[in-house]
Amino acid sequence: MKYLSINGSIYISCTLNRYFLLKLSLWLLPLLIAGCREKTRPAEVAFGVNREEHRVDVIMDGKLFTSYLCSPHQEKPFLFPVMSAGGEVITRGYPLEPRAMDRVDHPHHVGIWFNYGAVNGFDFWNNSDAVPPERKAGYGRIRHIETLSTEVVETTGILIVKTLWTAPDNDDSEHLLSEKKEYRFSGDKNSRTIDHISTLTALSRDVLFSDSKEGLFAIRLERAFEFPSESAVKYLDEQGNLVEEYELYNSGVTGRYRNSEGIGGLDCWGKRARWVRLDGEKNGRQIAVIIFDHPGNPGFPAYWMSRGYGLFAINNLGQKIYSEGREELNLMLRKGETAVFKHRLMIVDGFPSDEAVERFYEEFIGLY
Repeated sequence: MKYLSINGSIYISCTLNRYFLLKLSLWLLPLLIAGCREKTRPAEVAFGVNREEHRVDVIMDGKLFTSYLCSPHQEKPFLFPVMSAGGEVITRGYPLEPRAMDRVDHPHHVGIWFNYGAVNGFDFWNNSDAVPPERKAGYGRIRHIETLSTEVVETTGILIVKTLWTAPDNDDSEHLLSEKKEYRFSGDKNSRTIDHISTLTALSRDVLFSDSKEGLFAIRLERAFEFPSESAVKYLDEQGNLVEEYELYNSGVTGRYRNSEGIGGLDCWGKRARWVRLDGEKNGRQIAVIIFDHPGNPGFPAYWMSRGYGLFAINNLGQKIYSEGREELNLMLRKGETAVFKHRLMIVDGFPSDEAVERFYEEFIGLY
């Protein structure tokens, strides 16, 4: 049926059987509801504590998301491995579980960790089992002391542990800092979220965090999230053997950085930003890894150590090298004083828009 509107436009209308429309809506409604629930349903979180193996597994929807590893033989606790919601491993395997095409460098880059390169003159960042015993006097070690709690509150899994920052890393070690470390794990069908809250307290004496580029909250990602290399690299072959010669191998390397200020690529390194995202593709899946700073952190907005070889770190305490000497931050904690650092790391299946990332950021800072 044709008819004229009040402004003279011609419209075409047709009449459908009301009974047919009712049946169609009754059929579609459950599908629409189920689809909405599938997209928004929070992941079910559970913990598995294995004291003999010094490990706390974080399970989401019945599958391993990550594990908190805290063996006394480690130079620091860390989360490893780390999985996307779609089941892809995003962390480099080397040195714990080497995989084909892993870069063989920086053995202290393991999973997700939190430490610093200059604490009362001791280097916590670069310490690993690759450092020979005769050089350990210049390094610090973070020792896991106790798992305080593992609980699930509504849709969030909360793991709280106590650690001690000790130095030097030998028989003469002293307790410099007590750390209450809180992890909050959550997610849904398409994402995984880790909130990391570290409360550091100076113990027996004043503690100085001297300005250093080596810090602070970091993840070492697997090959797919690297940038194509313009020079040769050392890596493992398909059999997991070390390729002794430095060879160029960029197959499957898809990393792309962008920050909250609109800067992209490797230019994100050494820039201040509220958040930085690293997009990559693995096995045909688009995955975004995003780290968020918090306005309550010292040095906000922080400088970023967003490297092309898989190191993705935010450094709230280092300024001098990033600003070419124009700025410097030396954080002093007097005996008994406390500093708190809050960071969020999100792993999102697909590439969210920057507007969506801004909403994630506002949600994060609104919680704490």
